[in-house]
Amino acid sequence: MNTLKLDLIIIGGGIAGLWTLNRAVSAGFNAILLEKSTLGGGQSIRSQGIIHGGTKYALSGVLTQASNTIKEMPQRWRDCLDGQGEINLNGVNILSDAHYMWSKGSLGSRMTTFFATKAFRGRVEEVSANERPQVFKNKQFKGSLYRLNELVLDIPSVINTLRQPVENRIYQADITNAQIDSDGKTIKGITFPTQSLRLEAKNLVLTSGEGFEALAKTLDIRQPEMQRRPLHMVMVKHQYDLPTYAHCIGTGSKPVATITTHPCKDGKHIWYLGGNVAETGMDRTEQEQIAFAKEELATLLPWVDLSKAEWAAFHINRAEPKQSALVRPDSAYAEKVGNCIVAWPTKLALSPDLADQVLSLCDQPSQAVESNSLQPLQILPKPETAEPVWETLFC
Repeated sequence: MNTLKLDLIIIGGGIAGLWTLNRAVSAGFNAILLEKSTLGGGQSIRSQGIIHGGTKYALSGVLTQASNTIKEMPQRWRDCLDGQGEINLNGVNILSDAHYMWSKGSLGSRMTTFFATKAFRGRVEEVSANERPQVFKNKQFKGSLYRLNELVLDIPSVINTLRQPVENRIYQADITNAQIDSDGKTIKGITFPTQSLRLEAKNLVLTSGEGFEALAKTLDIRQPEMQRRPLHMVMVKHQYDLPTYAHCIGTGSKPVATITTHPCKDGKHIWYLGGNVAETGMDRTEQEQIAFAKEELATLLPWVDLSKAEWAAFHINRAEPKQSALVRPDSAYAEKVGNCIVAWPTKLALSPDLADQVLSLCDQPSQAVESNSLQPLQILPKPETAEPVWETLFC
């Protein structure tokens, strides 16, 4: 039996886990990541890729805790994308350097946009007619358009860029099928009998999203609890070269729809729809949700003919720490339970903040161990990067 002693084992290979692994290794931790299937195959690959700055959480005109927590994240990501931040993300494909916010033209929606602008003075700027993205240059567009200090990233390229510098520390393994050595308070070891491998670590970090429930049962973690916030997302595959990255604002405190655009392998494009379209769609069948989305887009962007487009809808659960009334958490979350650290970023943009919290909870690293000490792990396979969800839906 090969026994490997580590400072940190991260369970879950989404962007949060990969970001934390990079930070941990840079900080001198002898750390590895275990993923049971594909990297990013849970919530990460189904993300719209928006690095929020919090504007959509301030549509009531009031700076909420959520908008305050997240407002510094776009600049932190930009520093990394420029190669000047805590992780070098030079290899990431930036789909759009800005996300936009537009009103439908009604007085109520203009007022909502105005309040959001006042709340985020300096982070939101109105876009003149000649500077608008192509989709908003049509004469039928009568609303207001604002440019937000928010990025939109190609998620597969984020995952691959994060995995590259720590490739020798990422392995495919499901610890729910392993033998857990525990004294009821701490996890002493994880044994994979068929591989004759035992792992011992000072800390176990759980960044497994919805997979936390199975892990909690395996590790006998009763608190914290997880909640699922369900969404019914819609995708539209079309032939237009109309990159659209925007929130449509109505009279309410949430975007009517959030649209991002993603390239397909066959040269076509996907419009990926979130916002209120997704949040209100849980009681609709797939056909009803597509019909609803068609009506919404026909109202919001009537000059775009989508009669020949392909449509698909699917469900996804956002996994988060449990809140009263299933409300959206305001910030990233990390809590230490014995020598386990339970962690949820709650939003893609907050992955750097989550890594800060996790590392602050970890026991100090032991003296650095040479990379060849990871040799016993070579018996484990390597996980692949997950395919974009639109490639599987429209294959």
